[in-house]
Amino acid sequence: MQEVSGSIPLTSTKEETVSPSSRGLGHHPFTVGTAVRIRLGMPMIFQESLRGFFLPVAVVTRCAGKGLISLIMLDTPEKSPVLQIAPKRLVALAKEMFYASSYLESENIRQGLLEMVAGHVQHDRFGVLNAAGEYLFNTDMDAYNCLLEVVEAYCESAVVEGDQGNQYQFLLVAIPIVATTQYTIPAGSLDTLVYNALRDGFAKTLLSEGARLCLAPELYTVDRMPVDPIAVYKLAQRFIDAIEKGKPCKLSYSQAEVPSFMADARYLVAGVMVEAGNPLFSWQDVSHPMGMEARKDKALAQWQKLAEPLLAQVMPGCSLELLLPGGFFNTCRNTEQEIRPATLRAAVYYLWKKLQLMPEQLGAVVSGFGHDRESNQVEEYRIGFYDVRNSKVVYGTVWPVFGVEELSGVHLPVLLESHPAASKGKGGSQLMEIFGILRNLNVTYKRSPVQRFVTEYCDDCGAPLFADTKGELVHAEMPEDLIEEEVSLH
Repeated sequence: MQEVSGSIPLTSTKEETVSPSSRGLGHHPFTVGTAVRIRLGMPMIFQESLRGFFLPVAVVTRCAGKGLISLIMLDTPEKSPVLQIAPKRLVALAKEMFYASSYLESENIRQGLLEMVAGHVQHDRFGVLNAAGEYLFNTDMDAYNCLLEVVEAYCESAVVEGDQGNQYQFLLVAIPIVATTQYTIPAGSLDTLVYNALRDGFAKTLLSEGARLCLAPELYTVDRMPVDPIAVYKLAQRFIDAIEKGKPCKLSYSQAEVPSFMADARYLVAGVMVEAGNPLFSWQDVSHPMGMEARKDKALAQWQKLAEPLLAQVMPGCSLELLLPGGFFNTCRNTEQEIRPATLRAAVYYLWKKLQLMPEQLGAVVSGFGHDRESNQVEEYRIGFYDVRNSKVVYGTVWPVFGVEELSGVHLPVLLESHPAASKGKGGSQLMEIFGILRNLNVTYKRSPVQRFVTEYCDDCGAPLFADTKGELVHAEMPEDLIEEEVSLH
């Protein structure tokens, strides 16, 4: 087979300078004493030099009648960059794609944008894509979403020409597993029997009849997944070749040790190919649209029932939640969001095990952080946990913001339910979610107002700093008399 046209317009789907946003209890690389990890997450576009142009999430816009896409950028520059000719062309087409007066016009522009994106991806012109995306993020979010929709679709999917002239559609699929444990969450090669059973079960429960599948025989951490769209594109091409030749396909990644966390995601990665016009997944029969959601729920339940016992063999001691598989980019973003509540629960459990502190003995200070000193935009919330008897911050977790979230003012009352910001599109929704989780866990959080700080990290170890009850940024430190090995949290 040979790839003949870009991609399917699918709707499913510290070095120096500024650190990218973080998730869970810290960043990567991991620092044992502070449980710190700089989040590599699932960037759509990731600028490797300055300011981490990092797009795991969720300014949600409907693009010219098409599906929803979710994006955000960290560390918005104060001024838009001066564009060269190549990114200017991408910018112009993305704008016209959104502002066209009809679906027909928009689709025609989309095809031109798709061809231009394809050329840059195939020639590894990452800087061009990144410059265009950065410019649009700061000037036109709607057009920005259109550009990213096309970039993602081209990199994770393809139309493939068969030997007999027939066409096939391909999609790179992420299969997410959210795991929590007080031990180590495994990753790496799967036992042959387990792999075969998972592969066959996945095809039986989730894929449409006649779909061709190539499942990578390993469990992957987010650190070992592709980190930019061009890398995703190259991986998708390898899966296409593997399906064509009937051979397995593995991801290429660094063999460096991956830190262990009590709450984290693991992924199976697969390539799925169907004859053009046929659905990829079993519930997507468009001739019977009624009940599609019910069929999806049933398929997921069947996959969970089949796969959980198999994965439990290779992930002993883990509590597992299998989420709905789907297109690579969107599924990974959704999984990142699902991990956040689990990290708070894991933090409270860890501090109970570590310090024998019941949830009622814990307090939490929640603060917003962003890189821009002049903006109200919150890029992440940091939750510092302290012993209510002395108010010293002993641990912290970072909640990356998925979407536009602002703190309009330096101080907001902690009880946001009665604050006007809670009812606005940009204000307080994720903060309220954090408070709701803390409330359900019986953790005190009413001792200090919510503040927004400029993002800061420890100069020595790179750990994020957390606000204490006095509104000062401090290092989260466990009591010095604790000598046993640290348990790591996400």
